Amino acid sequence: MNHFLNLHRLLMRCDALLHRYTSDVISFVLRGFIAWQFLKSALNKLRDWPSTISLFQDEYHVPFLSPELAAYLGTGAELLFSILLILGLFSSLSALALLFVNLMAVVSYPILWELECPAGLNDHFYWAVLLMLVIVFGAGKWSLDHWLRQVNQGRDF
Repeated sequence: MNHFLNLHRLLMRCDALLHRYTSDVISFVLRGFIAWQFLKSALNKLRDWPSTISLFQDEYHVPFLSPELAAYLGTGAELLFSILLILGLFSSLSALALLFVNLMAVVSYPILWELECPAGLNDHFYWAVLLMLVIVFGAGKWSLDHWLRQVNQGRDF
């Protein structure tokens, strides 16, 4: 009976340690993965700005905005909020902003809905779900948000 209780205690400690550290790692990797998707998009747009403006004029149809303004705002948002999300700074707001950018991408590029292969549209749905996880659960302990909360409470990490 003692062996069973000792084994049970050991397994409970392992489970607690695994939960404690894996959730932080997963939060960090999740933030990095989703931010990288938007950061790549922004960097591609910046590499060839004339083509980006042309895309917004000819293919992307962002409601209520001129193509030039939509290009600047979309690219700027992807760049700024991706970096903030990687750092874990204002994570929920950054994820919410990127969720809005993602929604605008789906709304303004109607060809996504017409393709026979739904992979492009599915990516946007997956990104939306991942961004919602960050919004709901936050950035985790490996973030500037967490560090700033600790500093504001007078504690170190």
